[in-house]
Amino acid sequence: MKWIYGKHDWNTLERGEENCYLMTNGLGGFSSMTMTGAAARNDHALLMACVQAPNHRYNLVHRLKEQVVFEDRRHVISTQEFADGHQEEGYRWLSSFTYEETPVWKYQIEGVSIRKEAGLKPGANTAALRYEIENRGKEHCMLCVTPFYQFVPKGSDMDAGQVIEKEGEELNHKARLKSGALTLFVRTNGEIEDISEIKETYYYRYDACDGRRENGTAKAVHEITLFVGPGEQKTLEIMFEMEPSKETASGVIDAVKTFRREWEKHSGFTSEMGKTLAKSASQFISKRESTGGLTILAGYPFFEDWGRDTMIALPGLTISTGQFEMAKQILRTFAVNERNGLMPNLFPEGGNEPLYNTVDAALLFINCVYLYYEATKDLEFVKEVFPVMERIINGYRNGTEFGICMDEDGLIRAGEGLAQVTWMDVRIGDILPTPRHGKPVEINAYWYNALRIMEQFTRLITGDEKTVTGYSALAEKVKDSFREKFWSDKNQCLKDVLSGTSADEQIRCNQIWAVSMPFTMLNREKEKQIVETVFKKLYTPYGLRTLDEDDKEFHPFYEGPMEDRDMAYHQGTVWTFPLGGYYLAYLKVHNDSEEAKQTVREELEVMESALREGCIGQLPEIYDGQNPTASKGCFAQAWSVGEILRVYEKIEK
Repeated sequence: MKWIYGKHDWNTLERGEENCYLMTNGLGGFSSMTMTGAAARNDHALLMACVQAPNHRYNLVHRLKEQVVFEDRRHVISTQEFADGHQEEGYRWLSSFTYEETPVWKYQIEGVSIRKEAGLKPGANTAALRYEIENRGKEHCMLCVTPFYQFVPKGSDMDAGQVIEKEGEELNHKARLKSGALTLFVRTNGEIEDISEIKETYYYRYDACDGRRENGTAKAVHEITLFVGPGEQKTLEIMFEMEPSKETASGVIDAVKTFRREWEKHSGFTSEMGKTLAKSASQFISKRESTGGLTILAGYPFFEDWGRDTMIALPGLTISTGQFEMAKQILRTFAVNERNGLMPNLFPEGGNEPLYNTVDAALLFINCVYLYYEATKDLEFVKEVFPVMERIINGYRNGTEFGICMDEDGLIRAGEGLAQVTWMDVRIGDILPTPRHGKPVEINAYWYNALRIMEQFTRLITGDEKTVTGYSALAEKVKDSFREKFWSDKNQCLKDVLSGTSADEQIRCNQIWAVSMPFTMLNREKEKQIVETVFKKLYTPYGLRTLDEDDKEFHPFYEGPMEDRDMAYHQGTVWTFPLGGYYLAYLKVHNDSEEAKQTVREELEVMESALREGCIGQLPEIYDGQNPTASKGCFAQAWSVGEILRVYEKIEK
């Protein structure tokens, strides 16, 4: 799917900053700027390098100043807001922006046409630029590109006295990297000219609106130029790379296109939306140096790799797209880090130990193995991780960390003190906006699902009928307790948690997974009622609300300082990823009929507008709860893409 934007999309500078592109390199590094080429966030960069995959990121090439110089005048064609209120308004010369495999800008200025294309090399900290210039005017012109550098950790600003050293094609900086100097190599077929240091201070519109740091600085120490005579066509190529090579910018750009097209072809989707989301899925897969395996980054530009997010995103990102070896490698990464029946929520960095503060990741690990097996029939892998799954079940049954244990009724209890262990895990000091301590509905849906899966796997692997019978009996007990205690006659749906507080009767989206999991506990009539209640109370075209609008704790907007945003985060804010569970549940209760599939296809059509807005070709983390119009939070979220891909798999394959 090719996304095409024109001048009406940036009729003001502010509108031109609404949307951005994203390219990733499979190491945790990325390239992301607005469609007008501006840095509207401190995390925007032409080259956000990653020196230790996937989280040790450094903002190297923060932005570019671009000018077209004639004999007696010059025009700035780049766009940027500055802290002192002045602006570069190069968007006035921008005629189009397109994104399919790579971002492409086209400029028209006084008879000179410029086509600019960028690429980020897969598997390397290398950004490439290619400018194709056609001078149809009557005088010489010069394209002048001035890179502005930061050489700081992602999210940081430059120190006041920070110096960037340049010698030939090498730029070096030592101040902020413990392991030594950061070196960036700049290569071009144009002319590189050293200049006196220029320092700029920017205004970040999309950080300011969220209460984040609204200003940042960068410095330039050289410029790159290319002269083009009347009637001439020339190409300027620029390479920014941490490891010197002989590659060309055109070669890097072609490599990006090949990589993305191979993902699309391998995925097997037939719809344009399915193909686009498959390519988007590839952007979240990354190496993890500390484990030697692959992982899934939860979201750009903010998040790292989280265990819970990985287990929710993995089925769609890898299994639905046919990337089975990737799925297996990621699952192995987690399997070897299981502890006391729990999966890591955060992986170790350096000498640090993993964090295990999640109740859902381990149960969803079992679900991922099952979905992988269903797609591949790879019983050898199931045998390999079977002991890990047994330890998970035993850990939950006998009790493990964070208050996670099976109660006498067979249901799982979780959470204690200030430990937030479900996905609604916000903590503000000593305030837990959504504590959910007790027996959360989705956790017990995952628990029952895991027991049924282990019942099947045990029969396949060991043939121990006594153990099989034990799983079956416990699953039946869980089913009886769940049916008795979670159904709310008052709301005609499931309670959100069993805690003995008013939170129990809140209508939340978590109940949808009690319908959409492979193994579920309710009869069809009640499952239909849940789907209908969720639709009536929580459904929006871009995601499910986390809380019913009629609830006194409902927050209509996600905005302002961090504390305000955290208070709204799970109190009505619309999340995209539960929409996948809703559609899978809808299809299930309608027997996967062609009529139901057509309904889902039509409802998903509007997601094309979501892919056009925010991060182009990606699905975001969240929207406002009251009226979800503009994406918020992470502009590209792994589990949002993964869960919607699972729906496309269901209706297409």
